[in-house]
Amino acid sequence: MFFTAQALLSEKGLRSRRHTGIQALFGEHFAKPGRMDQKYHRWLINAFERRLEGDYGIELTIVPEEARELIEQAREFLREAQKSLEHDQR
Repeated sequence: MFFTAQALLSEKGLRSRRHTGIQALFGEHFAKPGRMDQKYHRWLINAFERRLEGDYGIELTIVPEEARELIEQAREFLREAQKSLEHDQR
């Protein structure tokens, strides 16, 4: 989801070197104005938090059901991003 959000922002000439910057810019330019549903912004933030927990957390367990849910969210996020890009190209 991070790279998808980064690509969407890049199409608008927006960049950030930090994950939190990408999250903030995505919220400002896609979620708040309604270009994409706000749930995608929440998913982007949640996925990053889970990644941090996975990288640095002690005794973190991600069960297969949660992994499947995150993967499906990422797939849906990508589909909606593609729709947003197609809409912008019209």
